[in-house]
Amino acid sequence: MRSILLIFLMSTAFLNAEWINLWPGEAPGAPQLPAGSETTDERGHKSNIEIPQFKVFLPPADIATGAAALIFPGGGYGILAMKHEGEEYAEWLNKHGIAGIVVKYRIKKGPEYLYPVPFLDARRAIRTVRAHAAEWNLKEDRIGVMGSSAGGHLASLCATRFDDKFPEETEDQIDKLSARPDFAVLCYPVLNMDSEIAHGGSRANLTGSGPTPELLAKISTEKAVTGKTPPVFLLTSSDDVVDCRNSLRFAESCKAHDVPVSLHMFEKGGHGYGLEGQGNLEIWPDLLAAWLAARFPR
Repeated sequence: MRSILLIFLMSTAFLNAEWINLWPGEAPGAPQLPAGSETTDERGHKSNIEIPQFKVFLPPADIATGAAALIFPGGGYGILAMKHEGEEYAEWLNKHGIAGIVVKYRIKKGPEYLYPVPFLDARRAIRTVRAHAAEWNLKEDRIGVMGSSAGGHLASLCATRFDDKFPEETEDQIDKLSARPDFAVLCYPVLNMDSEIAHGGSRANLTGSGPTPELLAKISTEKAVTGKTPPVFLLTSSDDVVDCRNSLRFAESCKAHDVPVSLHMFEKGGHGYGLEGQGNLEIWPDLLAAWLAARFPR
């Protein structure tokens, strides 16, 4: 009976969740797209984001750990795979006592939302959750990030470049809070932008047609790891279209800087599978569950 009630409460929370604007007015960094630009296809993929927003999914109070993960869906910085790399992650996290905050950050195939626009939204999302931690029964030192593919790149920017300064972030009290996440879960992530292992589509959508070598090196996040980078969970496979060396090099940088890192590499898995890995890869959510439980006991 208790398990049926738990499922009912969680289903009700998902049905009632609403999009909340990240910024009090027009989001900084780029002009807002015209009304009606945003689209959602039959798979739940969103594109041409007009207003960056987030949805909050809280676990039942009796299993809550006080931890939360900001979820950045992937899609090559051109779409957002909002269902299987967003809301399904949030539902899974809730079952493990962790709040899932799905972020609809600004993306579009084209020149409108180049770096640092998605990064501004991600940082704002982390700070916003910290600002509401008490209200949502969260602990301010248990707020992390989770991203897949290009969303993994965005999460890795949060985990490595949190001390960066942007003139757009001077408007209110939320922007004065820490943007450093307390953990990072990077699923089949894009991480490198300046070498032969870079994912070309993600790089083009984030940086445009003529990025400087300096910018590409700056956002190749394995180069930005420091001793202040939070613990990292990395997932990849050797047959991924996003070269697995993205994750291997990031893990190597974590090791070099004494950052706790849990690297899981499978022979086969492909890309974009979310929680539904096939074959040996189907165990990966259990590996993550154990990693999170060790850090955030109830």
